[in-house]
Amino acid sequence: MKKIVVFASGSGSNFQTIVEKLHQKECEVALLVCDQPGAYCLERAKHLSIPTFTFNPKSYETKADFEKEICKQLEIIHPDLIVLAGYMRLIGETLLEAYEGKIINIHPALLPAFPGRDGIGDALKYGVKVMGVTVHYVDAGIDTGKIIDQACFKRTENETKEEIETRIHALEHELYPQVIAKLLKA
Repeated sequence: MKKIVVFASGSGSNFQTIVEKLHQKECEVALLVCDQPGAYCLERAKHLSIPTFTFNPKSYETKADFEKEICKQLEIIHPDLIVLAGYMRLIGETLLEAYEGKIINIHPALLPAFPGRDGIGDALKYGVKVMGVTVHYVDAGIDTGKIIDQACFKRTENETKEEIETRIHALEHELYPQVIAKLLKA
């Protein structure tokens, strides 16, 4: 069975959805990597019986140092795919070189428009009428990797940002597991 490793920094709703939809069906979710000790995704991993590797970036002198530590953990697993699910750190050269073409991310906007930390807020400020999510390969840029798939919806004028976020999360929870399963079969 193919193995994936999920990276997360926050609540882990995408992580949980991936585990529930794919673990022991399409793949083995072999590890959760988290850069935020105390993040809720770690609680989810515990309840889902998924092993974790947690680190505090401030405990390392450089990004390369903590990425080398991550690579040591990944070498044990030999993942077929690394899945970023709310991991709020740019992937550095160390991981990119070791896992080129095997790292994917989901972004809450229709790339190439609105890359970066607040894709939903930026899209709303611009006044877009169609919103969505993008799954893409990770490269050295900020949300600039090759697009794998996208999904969208037409928003209504009176929807709040919170309502849009709920719709975006629902779309992520549908699209991301589908894309992961498809990539693992390729």
